[in-house]
Amino acid sequence: MNGHPLLVVERLTRRFGGLAALEDVSFAVPRRSICGLIGPHGAGKTTLINVISGLVPPTSGRVLLGSAELTGRPPHAVAALGVARTFQNIRLFNDLSVMENVMVGWHLQRRATLVESLLGLPRARHEEHRAREVALGLIERLGLRQLAGTEAGALSYGDQRRVEIARALALGPSLLLLDEPAAGLNAAETAGLGDLLRSLRDDGLTLLVIEHDMELIMRVCDAVVVLSFGRTIADGAPAAIQRDPRVIEAYLGDDGNTP
Repeated sequence: MNGHPLLVVERLTRRFGGLAALEDVSFAVPRRSICGLIGPHGAGKTTLINVISGLVPPTSGRVLLGSAELTGRPPHAVAALGVARTFQNIRLFNDLSVMENVMVGWHLQRRATLVESLLGLPRARHEEHRAREVALGLIERLGLRQLAGTEAGALSYGDQRRVEIARALALGPSLLLLDEPAAGLNAAETAGLGDLLRSLRDDGLTLLVIEHDMELIMRVCDAVVVLSFGRTIADGAPAAIQRDPRVIEAYLGDDGNTP
């Protein structure tokens, strides 16, 4: 794990009217690492991901990706800088095939004009070929090869989750934000997801993962950030997080049965 941070969140606050969904949140995620983001329901986890990805502007504070300022940029500009994400509620094009959905993730890398695409000129044909090549590689990596031609709406919930991850990876990001990727997966699928996340880290990707499956978080993450009522209450190695009294009280339960 490279100790230099890729993602830096500095004193981030987001208020909705009089409610502070995030309050003075600060942490850093080193390059080539997996950082878990946990906390009880309503802790501000998805709001934080929304601010990082540009869906929601912060009230104050800032977000850096390396030396690039993400604060206040719209989602397409954040994505163009190398940030991809999935959503808590799956957002696929149900009438498109698995292949077509994953190819959509490559669209920010296209350079051909509309005219070139309509006329089937060489650059447009090359980019179409490249998009299919990238999509097929990701589909195979996520174990979806036999479903490449299947409409996304006909897939199981677990397979839809994997398609969404493949589509995010098609962007070619340096930072991947995952919002509850294990939701709806069975034990075998969750174990496979953990192996995938670690392999992505080993390939050089940096990941920030919201997840309620504590066993998965503790198994795959290099560090864990804990939110409660919009504030950071702990930030450290998984083993230390498990023993932290503030985390036990706020999230893991006070009966001593930490995961």
